[in-house]
Amino acid sequence: MSTSLLGAINPVVVNFRTPDLTLKCVESIVRLGIAAPQDIVVVENASPDDSFERLSRELLQGVRLVRSATNSGFGAGVNLGAAACDREFILVLNPDTYFEDLSIQQAIRLFEREPDVGIVGLDLVYPGGARQFSARRFYSLLDVVGRRLPIGRYWPFKPRIDRHMMLSAWDADQPFDAEWVMGTGFIVRRALFNSIGGMDEAYFLYMEDVDLCARVWQAGFRVVCVPGVRLVHDHQRTSAAGPFSWAGRLHLQSLMRFRKKFRVPLFRQPGIPGLWR
Repeated sequence: MSTSLLGAINPVVVNFRTPDLTLKCVESIVRLGIAAPQDIVVVENASPDDSFERLSRELLQGVRLVRSATNSGFGAGVNLGAAACDREFILVLNPDTYFEDLSIQQAIRLFEREPDVGIVGLDLVYPGGARQFSARRFYSLLDVVGRRLPIGRYWPFKPRIDRHMMLSAWDADQPFDAEWVMGTGFIVRRALFNSIGGMDEAYFLYMEDVDLCARVWQAGFRVVCVPGVRLVHDHQRTSAAGPFSWAGRLHLQSLMRFRKKFRVPLFRQPGIPGLWR
C-alpha cells in the first residue's frame, strides 16, 4: 500500500441543511490533494431546503452526490455514502469541518505500519487552533451525569470527567489507543466497516460513533487517535444542551440504545474488556 493520499481514501460527507459548509469541506479536500473529486461522496440527507439543488450546481465537477429519499439519521447517511466507496479507507466527515494541511498522511502511515488498527480518530481543533479532545473512554452512568450537568465541572466529578475525556493521553504527542473517537472526523478501513455492518442505523443521532468503535474493538481491531492529524471543526455542540432540550433528550435516547447492546456500569468505567455483556 502506498502512503500517497490520492487513490487511498473515499471521503464521505453527510449534508443536512449545510450546503455552504459542505462546499467548504469538499473544497479543502480537493485543494490539498487529499482525494480526487471522483473519490468524494456527498450524501444529501433529505434536507428540507435547497441543499440538493445548490450542491448539484456548485460541487466541484466529478464529486459524487447521493440523494437520500428520507432523513434516517447521520449513521444511515454515512452508510449510504459508504456503499458508493471503493477505496481502501473511508474518511467520515461532518460538513462543518475542513482541512488546512496534509497532516492526515500520518494517519495513513499508521495504518500501513499497524495492520490491527481499524479506526484512526483525527485531532479536532477549533478554528483558533485550540484542541477539542476527540478521544473518550466508554461511559459509566456517573460519567453521563457529570457530562450532562454542571456538577461535572467541580470536584470530585471533574477529575473523573477529565479521565473520561482522556485529556492526559494527548500530552506525549504520540498515537494512543482510545476507547472511542468522535464521529466528527475519522478514518476506517473500508473492508472492516463493511464486515461489521457499518453504522447502526437505529441511532438517529449521537452514540453511533461510540457503537461503531465498540464493534471495531469487538472485531479484534484497535481504535487509535493521532495527535497532530488536524481537522478544523467549526461547530456549536448542541448535544451539550440540557437533558430536557431536544438534543439532550435525543442524546439520552441513544445512550439507552447503547446500554441495551453493551454494558454501561453505574460507577466504574467498563474499559474495553468490561464492555461486553
